[in-house]
This record gives sequence, C-alpha cells and structure tokens, in this order.
Amino acid sequence: MRNVTLTQLFQHPIAQKYVKRSGLAHAIAAAYHALHLSKTHQVDPDLATKAAFLHDIGHYTWYRNGKWDFELYKENDIHAIKGAERAHKLLIRLGEEPQDAKQIALAVLLHTDSYLPEGNLQLNPLQTVVALADEADEEPNGNHHYRQISDEKALKQIKQLDRLIDETLAQRPLKKSV
Repeated sequence: MRNVTLTQLFQHPIAQKYVKRSGLAHAIAAAYHALHLSKTHQVDPDLATKAAFLHDIGHYTWYRNGKWDFELYKENDIHAIKGAERAHKLLIRLGEEPQDAKQIALAVLLHTDSYLPEGNLQLNPLQTVVALADEADEEPNGNHHYRQISDEKALKQIKQLDRLIDETLAQRPLKKSV
C-alpha cells in the first residue's frame, strides 16, 4: 500500500502552484512515461511516477521585457535543485516514507544535468527512469512546458495513473530499494 498517491500530490496547494507553473500536462505525460520505463528498468513504479510528476516543481519563470527568455533560462536556471527541496518537503508533509521521499528528491535533483559543470553523472535506475521520462516528452525550446490541460482532465488522468500503479505493484513484488 502506498503512503501517498499521485492524486494526493496533485491536489496539494504546493503542487497546484508549482507543477502547474512548470507544465501540468508535461508532468502527467512524464509520469506515464516513467510508469512504462519502470517496468523495463525494474524500478518501483510508485517512486518513478512521483519523481517524474514532480521533476519540474522547482521551475522559475525567466522573463525579459514581458516575454519568456529561453536563453536566460538556460544560462541561469537551477530548477532541479529547488525542485528536489520542494518535492522532499511536500512528500514528507503528506506522510511519505522518509527514505522514499529522499529517493524521489534525488531523482528530481538529477533528472537533468543542465545546471552542472561538464561531466558525467552516474545515475541509479530510478534517476535514469526519471531523466528518460522527461526527455520522452520534451519539445524544442521548452514548448512542452506550455501545453494546456484542464484540471478535470488532469485529475482523471492522474487517478487512472494511480490505478495503473496499484495494478503494477500488485502484479510484481518489488523491494523499495532503487
């Protein structure tokens, strides 16, 4: 049994503010990708979908002269760092197991290397799944952050995703470690 569902995450005011700001349709799509990828990478689908749903929760809006400035974003953004902190705090508040909250936050932190100096990261399977799920839904110039979805449709898709996660967990025994 899961301590925190995606529905609970979606309905929390912090997620409503920050996930919507960074692109709710993208967050949901990434979570669906993470569910499918979790099977091939043998990762807990609960952790993978939560991390994928929250992966951009740290985004800040970079505007210049009233218009989105993608170059300013690319030069200055550290959304993964802020997102890891927000995701961890939100998950703990909702009652997530502390070790799971930490693993999810680390996957949020490492879903992109855009803020890091050049180098190679060694990602664990959960972190790999979240990075791949994000990449699977990306569009040029960050356009994936601007796709629209109604709250009603989003909630319906998230509840469906919760059902799929529960079914997946019931079908295969997984240990919580990543």
